[in-house]
Amino acid sequence: MAWLDAHAPFDPDSHSAPVIGIAATLGHHDSGLHQHQRGQLLFTRQGCARITLAQQLCLLPPSRAAWIPPLTPHRAVMQQSVDYRSIYLTATLCADLPSRVCIIEVSPLLHVVLEPITDAAFDSDWTQSRNLHLLGLCLNEIREAAEQPMLLPLPQDKRLAPLLTTLDHLPPTLAVLEQQIGASGRTIGRIFQRETGMGYQQWRQQWRLMRAIELLATGRSLSYSAFELGFASDSAFIAFFKHMTGRTPRTYLD
Repeated sequence: MAWLDAHAPFDPDSHSAPVIGIAATLGHHDSGLHQHQRGQLLFTRQGCARITLAQQLCLLPPSRAAWIPPLTPHRAVMQQSVDYRSIYLTATLCADLPSRVCIIEVSPLLHVVLEPITDAAFDSDWTQSRNLHLLGLCLNEIREAAEQPMLLPLPQDKRLAPLLTTLDHLPPTLAVLEQQIGASGRTIGRIFQRETGMGYQQWRQQWRLMRAIELLATGRSLSYSAFELGFASDSAFIAFFKHMTGRTPRTYLD
Protein backbone atom coordinates (compact mmCIF):
# COMPACT_ATOMS: atom_id res chain seq x y z
CA MET A 1 0.00 0.00 0.00
CA ALA A 2 1.23 3.51 -0.81
CA TRP A 3 1.16 4.95 2.70
CA LEU A 4 3.36 7.98 3.21
CA ASP A 5 5.98 8.15 5.93
CA ALA A 6 5.09 11.39 7.71
CA HIS A 7 8.75 12.06 8.56
CA ALA A 8 10.21 11.56 5.07
CA PRO A 9 9.98 14.05 2.18
CA PHE A 10 8.01 12.80 -0.78
CA ASP A 11 8.76 13.71 -4.40
CA PRO A 12 6.12 12.43 -6.83
CA ASP A 13 8.20 13.62 -9.78
CA SER A 14 10.88 11.05 -8.95
CA HIS A 15 8.53 8.25 -10.08
CA SER A 16 7.86 7.28 -13.68
CA ALA A 17 4.28 5.96 -13.51
CA PRO A 18 1.62 8.37 -14.83
CA VAL A 19 -0.34 8.07 -11.58
CA ILE A 20 1.10 8.13 -8.07
CA GLY A 21 -1.17 7.80 -5.05
CA ILE A 22 -0.48 8.18 -1.35
CA ALA A 23 -2.48 7.87 1.88
CA ALA A 24 -1.44 9.51 5.13
CA THR A 25 -2.54 10.85 8.47
CA LEU A 26 -0.55 13.90 9.49
CA GLY A 27 -0.77 16.27 12.44
CA HIS A 28 0.40 19.90 12.49
CA HIS A 29 2.15 19.44 9.15
CA ASP A 30 3.64 22.25 7.06
CA SER A 31 4.77 21.27 3.56
CA GLY A 32 6.62 24.51 2.92
CA LEU A 33 6.35 26.30 -0.40
CA HIS A 34 6.89 23.86 -3.27
CA GLN A 35 5.58 22.77 -6.66
CA HIS A 36 5.34 19.60 -8.76
CA GLN A 37 5.66 18.78 -12.43
CA ARG A 38 2.44 16.84 -11.86
CA GLY A 39 -1.06 17.94 -11.02
CA GLN A 40 -2.27 17.01 -7.54
CA LEU A 41 -5.68 16.09 -6.14
CA LEU A 42 -5.61 16.42 -2.35
CA PHE A 43 -8.62 14.92 -0.57
CA THR A 44 -9.12 15.40 3.19
CA ARG A 45 -11.21 12.53 4.52
CA GLN A 46 -11.06 14.08 7.99
CA GLY A 47 -9.59 17.35 9.20
CA CYS A 48 -8.82 20.63 7.49
CA ALA A 49 -5.90 22.03 5.49
CA ARG A 50 -4.96 25.58 4.58
CA ILE A 51 -3.27 26.04 1.20
CA THR A 52 -1.39 29.25 0.49
CA LEU A 53 -0.84 30.30 -3.12
CA ALA A 54 0.94 33.31 -4.60
CA GLN A 55 -2.08 35.61 -4.42
CA GLN A 56 -4.75 33.46 -2.79
CA LEU A 57 -5.56 31.74 0.46
CA CYS A 58 -7.34 28.44 -0.04
CA LEU A 59 -9.16 26.35 2.56
CA LEU A 60 -9.64 22.62 2.12
CA PRO A 61 -12.54 21.53 4.35
CA PRO A 62 -13.11 17.93 5.44
CA SER A 63 -14.54 15.59 2.78
CA ARG A 64 -13.64 17.99 -0.06
CA ALA A 65 -10.68 17.94 -2.44
CA ALA A 66 -8.25 20.54 -3.76
CA TRP A 67 -7.18 20.37 -7.38
CA ILE A 68 -3.70 21.87 -7.86
CA PRO A 69 -2.53 22.05 -11.52
CA PRO A 70 1.07 21.22 -12.49
CA LEU A 71 3.79 23.78 -11.69
CA THR A 72 1.63 25.68 -9.19
CA PRO A 73 3.67 26.94 -6.20
CA HIS A 74 1.74 26.14 -3.03
CA ARG A 75 2.13 25.51 0.67
CA ALA A 76 -0.16 23.18 2.63
CA VAL A 77 -0.57 23.55 6.39
CA MET A 78 -2.55 20.89 8.24
CA GLN A 79 -3.81 21.64 11.72
CA GLN A 80 -4.25 18.89 14.28
CA SER A 81 -4.76 15.46 12.69
CA VAL A 82 -5.65 15.27 8.99
CA ASP A 83 -6.47 11.99 7.27
CA TYR A 84 -5.96 12.52 3.57
CA ARG A 85 -5.51 10.91 0.18
CA SER A 86 -3.45 12.45 -2.60
CA ILE A 87 -2.93 11.51 -6.23
CA TYR A 88 -0.39 13.00 -8.60
CA LEU A 89 -1.04 13.00 -12.35
CA THR A 90 1.35 13.71 -15.20
CA ALA A 91 0.79 16.88 -17.20
CA THR A 92 -0.61 14.82 -20.08
CA LEU A 93 -3.38 13.44 -17.88
CA CYS A 94 -4.15 16.96 -16.64
CA ALA A 95 -4.84 18.36 -20.12
CA ASP A 96 -8.64 18.33 -19.71
CA LEU A 97 -8.69 19.19 -16.00
CA PRO A 98 -9.06 22.72 -14.55
CA SER A 99 -6.12 25.01 -15.25
CA ARG A 100 -6.46 26.82 -11.91
CA VAL A 101 -6.59 25.76 -8.28
CA CYS A 102 -10.09 24.91 -7.10
CA ILE A 103 -11.87 23.17 -4.24
CA ILE A 104 -14.35 20.56 -5.39
CA GLU A 105 -17.11 18.42 -3.97
CA VAL A 106 -16.13 14.76 -3.74
CA SER A 107 -18.89 12.57 -5.12
CA PRO A 108 -19.52 9.14 -3.58
CA LEU A 109 -18.03 7.59 -6.74
CA LEU A 110 -14.85 9.69 -6.58
CA HIS A 111 -14.55 8.90 -2.88
CA VAL A 112 -14.65 5.18 -3.62
CA VAL A 113 -12.34 5.36 -6.63
CA LEU A 114 -9.62 7.23 -4.73
CA GLU A 115 -9.07 4.34 -2.31
CA PRO A 116 -7.75 1.73 -4.78
CA ILE A 117 -5.76 4.41 -6.62
CA THR A 118 -3.96 5.48 -3.44
CA ASP A 119 -3.52 1.83 -2.44
CA ALA A 120 -1.79 0.97 -5.73
CA ALA A 121 1.95 0.42 -5.90
CA PHE A 122 4.02 3.26 -7.35
CA ASP A 123 5.02 1.11 -10.34
CA SER A 124 1.46 0.06 -11.24
CA ASP A 125 0.42 -0.21 -14.89
CA TRP A 126 -2.36 2.31 -15.64
CA THR A 127 -2.76 1.55 -19.33
CA GLN A 128 -5.04 -1.47 -19.17
CA SER A 129 -7.67 -3.46 -17.30
CA ARG A 130 -9.03 -2.35 -13.92
CA ASN A 131 -6.53 0.46 -13.36
CA LEU A 132 -7.39 2.07 -16.70
CA HIS A 133 -11.10 2.12 -15.79
CA LEU A 134 -10.39 3.50 -12.31
CA LEU A 135 -8.29 6.28 -13.78
CA GLY A 136 -10.93 7.15 -16.36
CA LEU A 137 -13.61 7.38 -13.68
CA CYS A 138 -11.37 9.51 -11.49
CA LEU A 139 -10.57 12.02 -14.24
CA ASN A 140 -14.21 12.29 -15.27
CA GLU A 141 -15.37 12.88 -11.68
CA ILE A 142 -12.78 15.64 -11.22
CA ARG A 143 -13.92 17.31 -14.46
CA GLU A 144 -17.61 17.14 -13.51
CA ALA A 145 -17.26 18.07 -9.82
CA ALA A 146 -19.02 21.12 -8.41
CA GLU A 147 -16.68 23.79 -7.09
CA GLN A 148 -16.76 25.19 -3.54
CA PRO A 149 -16.20 28.91 -2.71
CA MET A 150 -13.10 28.26 -0.63
CA LEU A 151 -10.63 30.65 -2.28
CA LEU A 152 -9.80 34.06 -0.86
CA PRO A 153 -7.92 36.38 -3.28
CA LEU A 154 -5.28 38.43 -1.47
CA PRO A 155 -4.69 42.11 -2.36
CA GLN A 156 -1.09 42.96 -3.20
CA ASP A 157 -1.16 46.71 -2.49
CA LYS A 158 1.56 47.49 0.07
CA ARG A 159 -0.79 49.68 2.08
CA LEU A 160 -2.76 46.57 3.02
CA ALA A 161 0.25 44.56 4.22
CA PRO A 162 -0.73 44.93 7.94
CA LEU A 163 -4.11 43.36 7.16
CA LEU A 164 -2.52 40.31 5.53
CA THR A 165 -0.15 39.60 8.44
CA THR A 166 -3.09 38.86 10.76
CA LEU A 167 -5.27 36.58 8.64
CA ASP A 168 -6.04 34.36 11.64
CA HIS A 169 -7.95 37.24 13.22
CA LEU A 170 -11.20 38.83 12.12
CA PRO A 171 -10.44 41.61 9.60
CA PRO A 172 -11.52 45.01 10.94
CA THR A 173 -14.56 46.89 9.82
CA LEU A 174 -14.04 49.28 6.93
CA ALA A 175 -14.07 52.29 9.28
CA VAL A 176 -11.32 50.80 11.44
CA LEU A 177 -9.28 49.76 8.40
CA GLU A 178 -9.45 53.34 7.08
CA GLN A 179 -7.83 54.56 10.30
CA GLN A 180 -5.24 51.75 10.33
CA ILE A 181 -3.84 52.35 6.85
CA GLY A 182 -4.72 56.02 6.34
CA ALA A 183 -6.84 55.55 3.21
CA SER A 184 -10.46 56.38 2.52
CA GLY A 185 -13.15 53.75 2.24
CA ARG A 186 -13.53 54.58 -1.43
CA THR A 187 -9.80 54.02 -2.05
CA ILE A 188 -9.87 50.72 -0.14
CA GLY A 189 -12.90 49.62 -2.13
CA ARG A 190 -11.15 50.38 -5.43
CA ILE A 191 -8.04 48.44 -4.35
CA PHE A 192 -10.05 45.37 -3.37
CA GLN A 193 -12.20 45.47 -6.48
CA ARG A 194 -9.17 45.79 -8.71
CA GLU A 195 -7.01 43.18 -7.01
CA THR A 196 -9.53 40.62 -5.70
CA GLY A 197 -12.67 41.16 -7.79
CA MET A 198 -14.60 41.83 -4.56
CA GLY A 199 -15.55 44.81 -2.47
CA TYR A 200 -14.02 44.92 1.00
CA GLN A 201 -17.20 43.84 2.78
CA GLN A 202 -17.66 40.88 0.41
CA TRP A 203 -14.00 39.92 0.92
CA ARG A 204 -14.41 40.13 4.70
CA GLN A 205 -17.50 37.92 4.58
CA GLN A 206 -15.64 35.35 2.48
CA TRP A 207 -12.84 35.36 5.06
CA ARG A 208 -15.40 34.82 7.82
CA LEU A 209 -16.89 31.83 6.03
CA MET A 210 -13.55 30.15 5.44
CA ARG A 211 -12.39 30.81 9.00
CA ALA A 212 -15.71 29.51 10.35
CA ILE A 213 -15.25 26.21 8.53
CA GLU A 214 -11.64 25.97 9.70
CA LEU A 215 -12.60 26.57 13.34
CA LEU A 216 -15.48 24.08 13.30
CA ALA A 217 -13.47 21.43 11.41
CA THR A 218 -10.68 21.61 14.00
CA GLY A 219 -13.01 20.99 16.93
CA ARG A 220 -14.11 24.44 18.08
CA SER A 221 -17.71 24.70 19.23
CA LEU A 222 -20.33 26.64 17.36
CA SER A 223 -20.56 29.20 20.19
CA TYR A 224 -16.79 29.68 20.29
CA SER A 225 -16.66 30.15 16.52
CA ALA A 226 -19.54 32.64 16.54
CA PHE A 227 -17.80 34.72 19.22
CA GLU A 228 -14.42 34.61 17.46
CA LEU A 229 -15.98 35.80 14.21
CA GLY A 230 -17.83 38.71 15.75
CA PHE A 231 -21.42 37.45 15.62
CA ALA A 232 -23.87 38.65 18.25
CA SER A 233 -25.40 35.21 18.73
CA ASP A 234 -25.21 31.58 17.64
CA SER A 235 -28.37 32.04 15.58
CA ALA A 236 -26.85 34.99 13.71
CA PHE A 237 -23.80 32.86 12.93
CA ILE A 238 -25.95 29.96 11.69
CA ALA A 239 -28.00 32.33 9.50
CA PHE A 240 -24.80 33.78 7.99
CA PHE A 241 -23.38 30.32 7.32
CA LYS A 242 -26.58 29.12 5.69
CA HIS A 243 -26.76 32.24 3.53
CA MET A 244 -23.19 31.68 2.32
CA THR A 245 -23.32 27.92 1.74
CA GLY A 246 -26.99 26.95 1.58
CA ARG A 247 -26.48 24.65 4.57
CA THR A 248 -26.22 24.88 8.33
CA PRO A 249 -22.77 24.34 9.85
CA ARG A 250 -23.72 20.86 11.02
CA THR A 251 -25.02 19.63 7.67
CA TYR A 252 -22.09 21.20 5.82
CA LEU A 253 -19.52 19.38 7.95
CA ASP A 254 -21.50 16.13 7.96
